[in-house]
Amino acid sequence: MSDIKYKRIMLKLSGEALAGDKGFGIYPPKIKKVAEELKDVYALGVQIAIVVGGGNIWRGEAGSEMGMERSQADYVGMLATIMNALALQDSLEQIGIPTRVQTSIEMRQIAEPYIRRKAIRHLEKERIVIFAGGTGSPYFSTDTTAALRAAEINADAILMAKNGTDGIYSADPNKDDSAIKYTELTHKDILDKNLHVMDTTATSLSMENNIPLVVFNFNKSGNVLKVVKGDNSIGTTVKGE
Repeated sequence: MSDIKYKRIMLKLSGEALAGDKGFGIYPPKIKKVAEELKDVYALGVQIAIVVGGGNIWRGEAGSEMGMERSQADYVGMLATIMNALALQDSLEQIGIPTRVQTSIEMRQIAEPYIRRKAIRHLEKERIVIFAGGTGSPYFSTDTTAALRAAEINADAILMAKNGTDGIYSADPNKDDSAIKYTELTHKDILDKNLHVMDTTATSLSMENNIPLVVFNFNKSGNVLKVVKGDNSIGTTVKGE
């Protein structure tokens, strides 16, 4: 563990990370690849907590735009994150990694309710913990969930895994050729520059609790391992003042 920079991490995965090329649904080969990627990190003794989104199945904003009541639409999205969490748990356990799913909405037949001290104990016992169901309240994103749970479990860093984007840019690099990539920023920079990394609530939570954030390309094999080892060439690191 001496060569590990972050010994307890919060990994934020988008729902799309579990989908196939079409970007929706649950694609078992893709989930298996995610599990294999995490196996190398787990083997180092790193304590891993995960928050996974549900955008591959449902987005609350989209439901709201179609006329669905916003809170109801968000609850559907929370259920989507639980489906993803269970699928990821299965893939991890198939390769021998003990995993627990904790949900903010009680579903005792399939997962544990979220209990902070129990989650920390699971991590100490070398189990991966997947937090599902968001915060349990509508209007809060899974980015905010990741920041909140990271603070609660005293994570050393939040690893924001992106699909195809290798860090934080001054503008969308897919639309603006002049976009500049940042290697290091502060949380305040993100707020001041209005950079679309995570929502403002999540950024503020991270800043207030002084939790570093690393934004990196998850699609490139081995990047999670490099980040936990402190490779500064990977992605963008966000720190306090």
